[in-house]
Amino acid sequence: MASEETRTLKSTTARSSAPPPDGEPLVPATRAWAVRLVVVGIVLSALNLRPAITSLGALLEEVRDGLGMSGSVAGLLTSVPPLCFAVFGVMAPRLARRFGAGAVVCAAMVAITAGLLIRPYTGSTAGFLAASALALMGIAVSNVLMPVIVKRWFPDRVGSMTGLYSMALALGTAAAAAVTVPVTEALGGSWQSGLTVWAALAAAAVLPWIPLVRDRGAAPAEREAAQGVSGHVHARVDGAGPVRQVHARVESPTLRITRSRTAWALAVFFGLQATAAYITMGWMAQIFRDAGVSAGTAGLLLAVTMVMGVPLAFVIPRVATRLPHQGPIVIALGACGLAGYAGLYLAPAAGAWAWAVLLGVSNCAFPLALTMVGMRARTGAGVAQLSAFAQSTGYLISIPGPLLVGVLYQHSGGWGLPIALMVGLMVPQMAVGVLAGRDRTVEDEAAR
Repeated sequence: MASEETRTLKSTTARSSAPPPDGEPLVPATRAWAVRLVVVGIVLSALNLRPAITSLGALLEEVRDGLGMSGSVAGLLTSVPPLCFAVFGVMAPRLARRFGAGAVVCAAMVAITAGLLIRPYTGSTAGFLAASALALMGIAVSNVLMPVIVKRWFPDRVGSMTGLYSMALALGTAAAAAVTVPVTEALGGSWQSGLTVWAALAAAAVLPWIPLVRDRGAAPAEREAAQGVSGHVHARVDGAGPVRQVHARVESPTLRITRSRTAWALAVFFGLQATAAYITMGWMAQIFRDAGVSAGTAGLLLAVTMVMGVPLAFVIPRVATRLPHQGPIVIALGACGLAGYAGLYLAPAAGAWAWAVLLGVSNCAFPLALTMVGMRARTGAGVAQLSAFAQSTGYLISIPGPLLVGVLYQHSGGWGLPIALMVGLMVPQMAVGVLAGRDRTVEDEAAR
């Protein structure tokens, strides 16, 4: 009798008007227009999550000269992105529960647009940092919410949608690195104009989220998922007469994410790969320029590094979701990074294109980390907590790296010590990545 009642409950629940459980799409199938808007919004938003950083990397020398920055201050500037990501990223799940993920991402794109418009014309290092922080705040909350949006709107296509998002992110990163210098020259050689032009792309990313700001249908479901409420269940019990309503509140236990070893391993892995990525974005062009490579070619080399993520960011998540353990991918990417660093030390100009390719492959640890965020939690609420924890903690870990590179570069007068630091960080990145890649979920570990 109990088993029959359970089966009937399940079948009638599927036909009820109750909100879908966490981890399922939050909109009816008939609202296909909303799904298409979400796809467009994800792609356009991802295109804007790195140009604020890589466009600056391509013009870092000009910005330093224009604002009178020392090498240490420039190192601080390259540490601002992970600092903002750590501080503001942790706010994203709470904001999404209160206002809806679409509204928060829309506001984030507005913040990116405003920051990119303002920062080149502040006239001071402090103003430049403050306006950059505004743009990076928008990037931070979007970083955290993108895996959540993918999990909730496309639960059966986490790998392919994460790949699409990661590919768009890599494309935006590479485009900013490749064309910022030529665009700057075409606009008269002003670094201010070269940085400002990226605000137009951010403004375009606001548009697809505007209809979803008014669409509040997802917000109650998100709040119920966060509170562990399953909603009303309509059921017919055999022999019990007409349909009756069972008002059930299924309270899921609070997920204490810090009890999960996998969550910590993923956070450290995220932090170390972010350290390598921001050192690359902030300093690699300067390494090549100091080796005698022209500014335009150095920007192209940085673009090659970034563009490697376009095809690989689509392939790696799909491969990762088909493997029970993602450790082999972690090892392969780390080996490419070690080879690239060795090349930068031994022959930075002679083998520049090869080193750019190898470091580009290594930087694809980022889409792998995003994919593992979606795989290491069973529910949308779990993904939200894991994403916020792994990214905020990870970005905190990554803050000292770019700053240390700037300090070592200024005081040693060369790139030997900074490259040694990069090599020293890659080994533990590989170790914790193997731990994070094990087939388990944070909910199970936190419960134990």
